[in-house]
Amino acid sequence: MRPESLYPLFAPVTALAGVGPRLAPLIEKLAGKHVVDLLWHAPSGLIDRRHMPRLAEARPGEVATLRLRVEAHQVSRGARQPYRVLCSDDSGTIRLVFFHAKPDWLAKLLPIGAERIVSGVVELFNDELQMTHPDHVVPAEQLAEISGVEPVYPLTAGLAPKALLKVVRDAVGRAPQLPEWLEPHYLQRHAWPAWGEAVHRLHAPAAEAELSPASPVRQRLAYDEMLANQLALALVRANLRRVAGRVIQGDGRHRGAILAALPFDLTGAQRRALAEIDADLAAPSRMLRLLQGDVGSGKTVVALLAMAAAVESGAQAALMAPTEILARQHMATLAELARPAGLSIALLTGRDKGKARDDVLERLASGRIDILVGTHALFQEDVAFHDLALAVIDEQHRFGVHQRLDLAAKGRAVDMLVMTATPIPRTLMLTAYGDMDVSRLDEKPPGRQPIDTRVLPLARLDQVVVGVQRAIAAGARVYWVCPLVEDSEKTDLAAVEERHRELVALFGARVGLVHGRLKGPAKDAVMAAFAAGELDILVATTVIEVGVDVPAATVMVIEHAERFGLAQLHQLRGRIGRGERRSTCLLLYGAPLSETARARLNILRDSEDGFRIAEEDLRLRGAGEVLGTRQSGLPEFRLADLAVHGELLAAARDDARLIVESDPQLHGPRGPALRTLLYLFERDAVVNTLRSG
Repeated sequence: MRPESLYPLFAPVTALAGVGPRLAPLIEKLAGKHVVDLLWHAPSGLIDRRHMPRLAEARPGEVATLRLRVEAHQVSRGARQPYRVLCSDDSGTIRLVFFHAKPDWLAKLLPIGAERIVSGVVELFNDELQMTHPDHVVPAEQLAEISGVEPVYPLTAGLAPKALLKVVRDAVGRAPQLPEWLEPHYLQRHAWPAWGEAVHRLHAPAAEAELSPASPVRQRLAYDEMLANQLALALVRANLRRVAGRVIQGDGRHRGAILAALPFDLTGAQRRALAEIDADLAAPSRMLRLLQGDVGSGKTVVALLAMAAAVESGAQAALMAPTEILARQHMATLAELARPAGLSIALLTGRDKGKARDDVLERLASGRIDILVGTHALFQEDVAFHDLALAVIDEQHRFGVHQRLDLAAKGRAVDMLVMTATPIPRTLMLTAYGDMDVSRLDEKPPGRQPIDTRVLPLARLDQVVVGVQRAIAAGARVYWVCPLVEDSEKTDLAAVEERHRELVALFGARVGLVHGRLKGPAKDAVMAAFAAGELDILVATTVIEVGVDVPAATVMVIEHAERFGLAQLHQLRGRIGRGERRSTCLLLYGAPLSETARARLNILRDSEDGFRIAEEDLRLRGAGEVLGTRQSGLPEFRLADLAVHGELLAAARDDARLIVESDPQLHGPRGPALRTLLYLFERDAVVNTLRSG
């Protein structure tokens, strides 16, 4: 149960003063559904209302807080004319301007002859001072309430700054005193405030420096958020370690046959990763390992050799991929590699129906299938394994953790190997995969040619087409990637269908088209035709991002490259450079290009090291964007900025590890406070895991 001290923070936002049916949806969209979400909605700027000049000294363009006497109301003539209120002090006059005004309301707000404190931006219009829609108009006795430094918050359409400020202040006022979960000496060393004080100071910055992620207040709250994340991962991992695993030791007969038939030797990185996996499989606790390798580094071979060990021990293995294209690609690759070993491999996707599907399920349940490859279809209730011992999950960030657990539930003490070709920066690795051991494939197989990457403006499209014609005449095959499926009034992007029509007009019928709206069989038919050399150009959206393997494809054209993430561009580029011939990747951008976009494209031009590219992407764009934002399964940090707080994250990981080693059930002196921290950052599921043992 959530501690009672947190009840006020987990009340709905409608519990706050003035938040009714109109405001609530806007606040929920902006920050979240609970009062606590407003605590994490940090200011992005501030307005200093302490400047109180006389009118004669007020400078246009500046925010000023003025003490004024109301002289006259000048009612607008016609709906489009503004309503003006003439005010003065002993040094001059100013007009307050209101559009779409309600005269009755303004007469009450600014009664003639009254003294009012007015704050807003001073303007000059027709050589007269004016202020359009002042931010604040209050009686003189309320001067203290508005004459300080006021935080400015990110907004959403329909939500006024003043309304949000009032709501946030109410939320901050409800922040309770909580027990301290940080070690006293660590707090002192960093000169950080207590949690409650930090929350109040976050929303009452006195200077620009206090808005910085490097300020003590932001560091304190960022550390809390990261500690909650790391502690949750460490507890999950410790819990997993407590669950008994099974010892898997193969006799090497299948693995030996596969290795003997490979046309190449394993790289040093592949051998290292395999040794780490073998040690995990042979241990009595369950394996949870991430195999991280750049595009083309040979993850599939390592996964197959691991699965072969599971089959040698008398059990079964499964490989799950996020898309049907990728599942079929894996099936084709694995079947070819496994044939010399006599392994029985089958495919199961959502498209498989009727007798064919029933046959696969029957052979799987009886143990006649050694390795099952598939998509989300593997989770379905009627999919029953004879004895699943090892599950391999490809591109984990496309799945949630619960899906990983669903697959594990199909067997007894199932070992997990998670693969990703998306290079993940070290800081993101800690936050997203902190519950896993990591093996890294950082060598490319011998014979891989470097890719010549060039950055060009879209204005040079005609020259690109001529270059593509030359490449096709020399026997090349070409990927042409566009960001959209169909024309949209809101964007000026080259739509993939329009580009396909244009290229067909130039190159004839040997131009194919694939995008996310195509049905599975149609998509597969086009991909197969491209792989078989029946098509010269494949126009595509990012459906080709992972898993498509056509060694003869040596040219990649990416339109509006500035609209893609660096990791995604790196993945797309990885579709070429898979054969003996030199490959070229052309990144076409729409002008003008921002400095950040230019820097990102230049990194890609200068490097093929996916890990370096990922680190730069994190630095330039922030964590939320690097793995495709919301769908990535990444924790969303509200206060921590991984590009700035990387060192704090490492400290939080170490702290979490020590906590779990010394007090795995959180019953010690810090235990109750740490449980409160987990609840505060909504890691409730982890606390419930502790309770269930």
